[in-house]
Amino acid sequence: MSDASDLSDIKRRMEASVNAFVGDVSSLRTGRASANILDPVYVEAYGSKVPLNQVANITVPEPRMLSVNVWDKSMVAAVDRAIRESHLGLNPIMDGQTLRIPLPELNEERRRSLVKVAHEYAEKARIAIRHVRRDGMDELKKAEKSGDISQDDSHSLSDDVQKLTDDSISRVDDLLADKEKEIMQV
Repeated sequence: MSDASDLSDIKRRMEASVNAFVGDVSSLRTGRASANILDPVYVEAYGSKVPLNQVANITVPEPRMLSVNVWDKSMVAAVDRAIRESHLGLNPIMDGQTLRIPLPELNEERRRSLVKVAHEYAEKARIAIRHVRRDGMDELKKAEKSGDISQDDSHSLSDDVQKLTDDSISRVDDLLADKEKEIMQV
């Protein structure tokens, strides 16, 4: 294990996990319609799961309405099913090849369910960060066993990996707290 390069790789991978979390929670709405709301929706299309924006155009015609114009007529039912099963609490209305999605008013119950979804996203990010830490620790053990690095270096580097892990997880927790405040704000 070459100290700096692998630590920077671990840092980059943890940063990617944090950024993925930021992308996930940005799709949780806080009062206004946004095309980003449908970012986490994947559609079973042509034998594989693809992001919704690869099979349809998403527009915001009104502040409380989304419009999804599906390109392939045979995909409309699959897109409808994917949106309904996305845990976003949205119920599309089919209108030919277009799905109109009215966004319900955010009441207390709906806000709490969005906070739960945000917590699920945060836990996924924490797990991803821990996987990166585990991979890094495994590499350190291999390098120490093969004699590439000394036991002292291995211990020092494992402390660095743990510090990166703690920093990344605390960033996820801070971002989650901010998003929770934003969602619960009336």
